[in-house]
Amino acid sequence: MLKKISVKQLTVGMYLKEFCGSWMDHPFWRNSFVITDPKDIERIRASSIKEVWIDCAKGIDVAPDEPAIAEAETEAQVEAELNNAAAAQRDTAPTSTSAEIARAARICAQARRAVTSMFQEARMGKAIDAGNATKLVEEIADSVTRNPGALISLARLKTADDYTYLHSVAVCALMIALGRQLKLDEELIRKLGIAGLLHDLGKAMMPMEVLNKPGKLSDDEFRIMKSHPEEGCKLLQDSQGIDDITFDVVLHHHEKTDGSGYPKGLKDKEISLYAKMGAVCDVYDAITSNRPYKAGWCPAESLRRMAEWANGHFDPTVFQAFVKSLGIYPIGSLVRLNSGRLGLVIEQSARSLLTPRIKVFFSTRSNTRIPPEIIDLSQSGCAEKIASREDPAKWNFPDLDELWSGQAAA
Repeated sequence: MLKKISVKQLTVGMYLKEFCGSWMDHPFWRNSFVITDPKDIERIRASSIKEVWIDCAKGIDVAPDEPAIAEAETEAQVEAELNNAAAAQRDTAPTSTSAEIARAARICAQARRAVTSMFQEARMGKAIDAGNATKLVEEIADSVTRNPGALISLARLKTADDYTYLHSVAVCALMIALGRQLKLDEELIRKLGIAGLLHDLGKAMMPMEVLNKPGKLSDDEFRIMKSHPEEGCKLLQDSQGIDDITFDVVLHHHEKTDGSGYPKGLKDKEISLYAKMGAVCDVYDAITSNRPYKAGWCPAESLRRMAEWANGHFDPTVFQAFVKSLGIYPIGSLVRLNSGRLGLVIEQSARSLLTPRIKVFFSTRSNTRIPPEIIDLSQSGCAEKIASREDPAKWNFPDLDELWSGQAAA
């Protein structure tokens, strides 16, 4: 018997089946577990969650003098109620980048904790629960719907220590945005989001001294790292709800169209569309992120470099769609305008990839900072145009990320 109860009725020994509320509102990676620690009850009561479903067949029941709020015979009944409640609460109305940044920061923080827990559980041999991953992907997908660039750009601001975990979140968001650019259906896009979230799960089995090495890997160490796609598939073998798309992306996201990738050395048509998507998203986030051994390239420079590699590395059609999903000048790119002012791209324009919104903050003519000003290059009558990309390393501004996002590193 499944029962809905107040969080005030929770006791140690109950089997918590589902939280009645958003995945963002409770502090746990898993939705279903036996409560063994009184501190977990305190954490639930301190959250905004007011009610939960318990499974009396797997844990203790409520006291006879404390009736349940509701009862259900099957898990399907509970799932239907929760899905209906979630659908009523979902917010996918379009927002500006600045408006979505704060929500995206909260999603990134919660997602980092979730992915960290997922990796830790994988190291301990526990099966991955795709149902929990789905709830995280839904939050990420809704953010991308509200504003395609906010979470994707914010996830790039990870520290080197956060890279392994937030990289998974970033690739999930990039896969969702790319899937929409390719006009795939929403059910498939959600599956691609899960594949992106889990694509590097095999790194949970890599030696920590190799995974976090602050310098170039030796040949032997690189050979070890190249085993992570196959290790990821092994970890997912016993997991419920994992489909063939996820296995495909986990195993093949390092394949290249010229056959020089790994682990199978597949070529062009031997690689699925989904793995080709995973390859582009994985590389972009990797080269734009700060790593222990290298500072990340800026978004615009990263796309330029990737375009040079496109023949032989990426599928041209997939790469072109990827560029369109981000913009030629992705959010956070440093550009010079024809007036000589420098600015940061803060939002894309629906009119053209060449006319984003820019926050200008520096004059190259006077070589000095100027009061920040937002310019929409797509507005009729705007005389400003982007003259060139600029290398942030050349200018050495210490606060570029804070300027465009209003946030420090994630």
